[in-house]
Amino acid sequence: MTADNTSSGMLAGLESDRNQLRIERIETIPLRVPLDHVYAGSHYSMRNRCTIITRVYTSGGLIGECYNGDADSEQGAVVQILQEEMAPRLIGQSAWNVQRCWELMFESTRDILRDRGLVLQAMACVDSALMDLIGKAAGVPLRRLWGGYRDELPLIAIAGYYSDDPRAIDEDARAFQEIGLAGCKFKVGGRSPAEDAARVNRLRSLMGEDFVIAADANQGYTVEQAIRFARLTEGARLVWFEEPCIWSNDRLAMRDVRYGAGIPVTAGQSETSVAGARDLMVAGAIDVCNFDASWSGGPTAWLTVAGTASAFGVKMGHHEEPQIAGQLLSGIRHGTFLECFLPQRDPIFWGLIANRGQLVGGRYQLNLDPGWGVTLDQDFVSRYRTA
Repeated sequence: MTADNTSSGMLAGLESDRNQLRIERIETIPLRVPLDHVYAGSHYSMRNRCTIITRVYTSGGLIGECYNGDADSEQGAVVQILQEEMAPRLIGQSAWNVQRCWELMFESTRDILRDRGLVLQAMACVDSALMDLIGKAAGVPLRRLWGGYRDELPLIAIAGYYSDDPRAIDEDARAFQEIGLAGCKFKVGGRSPAEDAARVNRLRSLMGEDFVIAADANQGYTVEQAIRFARLTEGARLVWFEEPCIWSNDRLAMRDVRYGAGIPVTAGQSETSVAGARDLMVAGAIDVCNFDASWSGGPTAWLTVAGTASAFGVKMGHHEEPQIAGQLLSGIRHGTFLECFLPQRDPIFWGLIANRGQLVGGRYQLNLDPGWGVTLDQDFVSRYRTA
């Protein structure tokens, strides 16, 4: 066979692959699961756990699937934007062209009279399902396509919610031990620095020296309060202090806490753009960026932030969403911890995924299934779907 014939054959094969992954339709399935009680952080509370399953169907029969986000009252708006604006632009496009699809969806963010966050959540749903298609077409887990740095991550729980029950911290500690978690991201910022420090120090005394503890103020403190809290918890050896300061001037405020308290600072989940995450790094405000792919345009945007963080010497986290964060964080060399909630706070992660990875020695072992590597329990879907 001549070189020309070989090249023609390769081009024909590539065109066949593109045609096999032509997008034919997009399905959305919103879920809402009532929680056992209201979970309160510094200045917010949650009564339901919600998500949206997105499926992208292609001409060759391959289906990309993922679930994203936790929008509750806004869930219908996210689905409407996805179905009425994004799906029509993507029908007929090749799923291989992820960047082009992302750009087509991004057009919907240009409406200045509505919440762009809803559009970015809709983009994330589709972008995630497209990534699943790419992994399945290649026959490998997505982390292998993104660098393949590791196959397991330490798993920590987001917990320590405020409660009038004096046994709440002790009960959380028992749950951490029973599940076998590596650590906890503990809620602070809703009470005085002294009260919150006492709660964190209590957890350290219960869990021993090897247990990872981070603090998450959800933008609850002033600079002075944040520094005071950090000094009162020096003995707890916090791995990071997340969103310590009130939102209105948080970039410079977090920089002051980082320099003044000498504690690693984490933020990024409240940014909805790559540029916003970049500016945190330029300002010297953070040591770890926990940009949320499901709130901010999907894995395509997250991977761009991860590349930027590498240039700044900033580590990467991901705000919850372990079904997505596992592949993202394990693919790169500067990933940190995989976050989950305890089962009663997130029945979706613990109930929807039929093939969750094994937890061994506090480390979540990712499976070798292609794409996101997630198989959904259809009985759970049927029980909690809202439309």
